Amino acid sequence: MNQRKNYALPIVMMILLFGMISFVTNLAAPMGVVVKEQFQASNFLGMLGNFANFLAYAFMGIPAGKLLEKIGYKKTALLGIVVGFVGVGIQFMSGVAESFIVYLLGAFIAGFSMCILNVVVNPMLNTLGGGGKKGNQLLQVGATFNSLMGTSVPLLVGMLVGEVTKNTAIKDVNPVMFTAMGIFALVGVVLAFVNIPEPHMNTGEEVKEKSQYSAWSFRHFVLGAIGIGVYVGVEVGVPGTLNFFLADASAGGLDAATAGTVAATYWLLMLVGRFVGASIGGHVSSKSMLVAASAVGMILTFMAIISPITSTVSIPVFQSSSTGLSFGMANVPISAMYLVLIGLCTSVMWGGIFNLAVEGLGKFTASASGIFMTMVVGGGILPLVQNAVADNVGYMMSYWVPFLGLAYLLYYSLIGSKNVNTEIPVE
Repeated sequence: MNQRKNYALPIVMMILLFGMISFVTNLAAPMGVVVKEQFQASNFLGMLGNFANFLAYAFMGIPAGKLLEKIGYKKTALLGIVVGFVGVGIQFMSGVAESFIVYLLGAFIAGFSMCILNVVVNPMLNTLGGGGKKGNQLLQVGATFNSLMGTSVPLLVGMLVGEVTKNTAIKDVNPVMFTAMGIFALVGVVLAFVNIPEPHMNTGEEVKEKSQYSAWSFRHFVLGAIGIGVYVGVEVGVPGTLNFFLADASAGGLDAATAGTVAATYWLLMLVGRFVGASIGGHVSSKSMLVAASAVGMILTFMAIISPITSTVSIPVFQSSSTGLSFGMANVPISAMYLVLIGLCTSVMWGGIFNLAVEGLGKFTASASGIFMTMVVGGGILPLVQNAVADNVGYMMSYWVPFLGLAYLLYYSLIGSKNVNTEIPVE
């Protein structure tokens, strides 16, 4: 009983770090709008900051998993915090230097931090929850705070920038950078004094043991690793491209600040969806959640693609200005409404895919988490592909990319998630 009570503070720290992952990562989309205007860039180039952030996962995913096994959760998390502080600091310096290249470097380094922290947070929360439905429930709680932080970023940027013009510069969002660095510093200091359980850290004897198997030996894990890359690409690409679409005078016609608040509503609905997911996570299986979310997401994406952009509807959104936040209505193409609603679907996918993929992996769970983080690079690749399509054939046609991604996730939830390698020893 005492040991379980001592897990409360580690859980809080992991949830805080879960939020920081979203806060720093989601800065790329509103920054993309700023960069497009400041440097007169295409949609493809505007998404490069997001790509740089996620590209780091391809380099750090597996090494981060090895770090977790060798030095444990606490030291790995502290390393991620330090790297994150440096990465955001370089993004701040890009505003001083007025250099897009420096910003890309900062986004790339910050991506290393996000990868390291993801490797720590996901298996830690799953382990503290005891795996299975309880582990899924705890992951959904962390994901709820993740969405809250993600929702705050475009709103904060909107309050600072207002209407984006050619005179808008990266340095205008410096307060957001300072906020991120401050939170990193605070969590780092607190975490340094917190006792963190280390269930997956190898002892010297365990390091010497070699197995003919690995996480790659499990078919359901391999398909799940692909699925996590596809999922992150869908999650980021849907609101990111929507932001570009609505801010484009030749398409949506909204001012950039309002476009940002509509895109932020997507993240707000992810918050709502994750709150619901956390509430029912102990009673509904990861598979059932993923089946329902993928199927509904496909329907909403298809409706957005076939709906005429001349048909409009008013939707409730949080609106940001220099005086603060308010709640009002925004008149948007009906296709935008369908895309915003996809946030309810993507909200529960991360925890579901992760739990299905690591189910039955036992001692391979820590290394599997590192592989998972490598595949998160899909969050940079799919949106980049989608916006290349948007540059050539239009915004709405580009949503066939996330549609196909959701179709894959439906396949994985129904068929690919079954463990067909139960004969492999995992103790």
